[in-house]
Amino acid sequence: MIDIKITEDILNITDCLAAARDLESGGVATFIGTVRNITGNKPVTRLEYECYRPMAVKEIRKIIQQAISLFSVRNIVVHHRIGILFPGDAAVIIVVNAGHRDAVFDACHYVIDTIKEKVPIWKKEIFEDGEEWVSAHP
Repeated sequence: MIDIKITEDILNITDCLAAARDLESGGVATFIGTVRNITGNKPVTRLEYECYRPMAVKEIRKIIQQAISLFSVRNIVVHHRIGILFPGDAAVIIVVNAGHRDAVFDACHYVIDTIKEKVPIWKKEIFEDGEEWVSAHP
């Protein structure tokens, strides 16, 4: 099962866990990426995420399909927020489940790293004294 959502709405881990629920799976891994209040020595007041939604969904679907194939996991949920976010807000939630723990950890790690590398979602950090677009690559 694949569930992808790109939204301006607040992300909800309970919804993500419910979407991925599978009684045949014994392992569940989650990743929640949140907005930090500082980058380097600069206080962050907010982030602004933009994306080209059709391409972002298409690329996330490819990444999920690759993860399912590579790690033999059963279900992957990826919900990513766009728009204006503040420190503490969840920017992305990933839930992976499968029969065993190693596969879900590896798949979750692969999904977030590959999303950051390949998906057209752009982040601008807003500071008290300016702003800058951040490279998508970790």
